[in-house]
Amino acid sequence: MPYVTSGQLIREAHKNHYAVPAFNFENLEMAQAIIRAAEREHSPVLLQTTPSTVDYLGVEQAYAVVSSLARHAAVPIALHLDHCETFERVMQAIKAGYSSVMIDASKLPFAENIALTKKVAETAHAMGITVEAELGKVGGKEDGLSVENAAYTDPQEAEEFVRNTGVDLFAPAIGTAHGFYKGEPKLDFDRLAAVQQTTRVPLVLHGGSGIPDEKVRNCIALGIAKVNYATELRYAATAAVRAALQDEAVFDPKKYLGKAREAVEKLCIQKIAVCGSANRV
Repeated sequence: MPYVTSGQLIREAHKNHYAVPAFNFENLEMAQAIIRAAEREHSPVLLQTTPSTVDYLGVEQAYAVVSSLARHAAVPIALHLDHCETFERVMQAIKAGYSSVMIDASKLPFAENIALTKKVAETAHAMGITVEAELGKVGGKEDGLSVENAAYTDPQEAEEFVRNTGVDLFAPAIGTAHGFYKGEPKLDFDRLAAVQQTTRVPLVLHGGSGIPDEKVRNCIALGIAKVNYATELRYAATAAVRAALQDEAVFDPKKYLGKAREAVEKLCIQKIAVCGSANRV
């Protein structure tokens, strides 16, 4: 199957009321696990890197891993840059081969957020690249990204933002958070429905790790067409490695990283079921 842009996959999901799972990866084993799960379930899938993951792997190396796996995959694959805060970093990813990018200028004042997001969208669209953006602030801390005072997205501002920037995908703040939750998250479904009504574009759910499955499904019914998962995958991989290393005879990285790959694949299969994306390709 081809290496594609996320827009192709997510527009189809939005039209048919399911979501494409977007899984963050940190190494080869996690990327392999994500794609194996997608192939097993016949699901489209996005692989994502945060800026700190790019710092660790290298932007060209991250693309090389995913593009090489995508060439042999039985499902469509897209590579997305998550939560990038600068125009320069977005352009670096596009130049390296990423097919989808997020510009996160949500920390800026409204007018400045629009200006930077519009600049990214116009430049990326000229090269056929899908663009995601955010308005409001998703709380929590993960992977070097921290927001202490979350702010919910105003539906009318969302309409103005999407109309003036031309973004393909929009991530509203409705009560989710990055990282693990302290208790069950309280999501504002009425706000989500209103944002969908005003923007009419596919919406993205950030902070998917730890949200009860039924709440994720409710979000999908209200317009979410991409669900981000990161923390749970990292935890599953690390727990599997810790367990494998309890045996002092295990020292070959293939042994314990192979266990991490198995754990991540199993979790991805579960999340694909939640998103309703199985048997879509």
